[in-house]
Amino acid sequence: MLKPRLIPSLLIEDGLLVKTINFKSPKYVGDPINTVKIFNEKQVDELCVFDISATKLNIEPNYQLIQDIASQSNMPICYGGGIKTSEQALKIFKLGIEKIALGSVLFTNLDIIDEIAAQVGSQSVVVVLDVRKRLIGGYDLYLQNGTVNTKIDLIAFLKKIDSYPYGELIINSIDRDGTFKGYDFDLARKIYNYVSRPITILGGASSLDDIKSLFKEFRIIGAAAGSLFIFKGKYKAVLINYPSKEDKEKLITK
Repeated sequence: MLKPRLIPSLLIEDGLLVKTINFKSPKYVGDPINTVKIFNEKQVDELCVFDISATKLNIEPNYQLIQDIASQSNMPICYGGGIKTSEQALKIFKLGIEKIALGSVLFTNLDIIDEIAAQVGSQSVVVVLDVRKRLIGGYDLYLQNGTVNTKIDLIAFLKKIDSYPYGELIINSIDRDGTFKGYDFDLARKIYNYVSRPITILGGASSLDDIKSLFKEFRIIGAAAGSLFIFKGKYKAVLINYPSKEDKEKLITK
């Protein structure tokens, strides 16, 4: 059985590392290659890399950047952004990426999950869903970096894809993104009974205590965070950070 993982989430726009708040106003925070090298030194469990410009501009993934990131990484990487065909996904795997995250393409071609899983196995296929809470309850799924509301209910979609051979699920809270308000535990509770696969929660982590609480309450295999591992202190100075091995063990100990 897989152990819980702490996963930094990196956003790439035009080849640069950025951070957003509620998926808006990307702020430049550094060079993605240098950031990967720092996370190598900190012995990170896994890294998520999402190219938000590829998604927004509806263009192909930046294969050269992906190759550069993969060649510098000593940790498994999950990549998402701009993937519309299984051929693109397989090309990315050949560049050294371990997992592919599928988002927008699922709303036009669910069969891409079958196509990729048949080639590389379901363990390498990750479904990533961007969600926002409705005013009257429940969660809608959003596309195009949170700008397009599909009006599709999260739970209804999870039931729809349950029979497809994907290996993991990432749920990204638009409402909590970059806010340091803590994870949306109501969201985690809502999906808990509908997903049998490993789940990663992303959006809002404010401290390592948030991560510890997430691991304690749920069968969560991954706690992902962007701002928490990029900023430090009251004034949010850019300082790449990650808990030591000893501190991490304390987080996942029941």
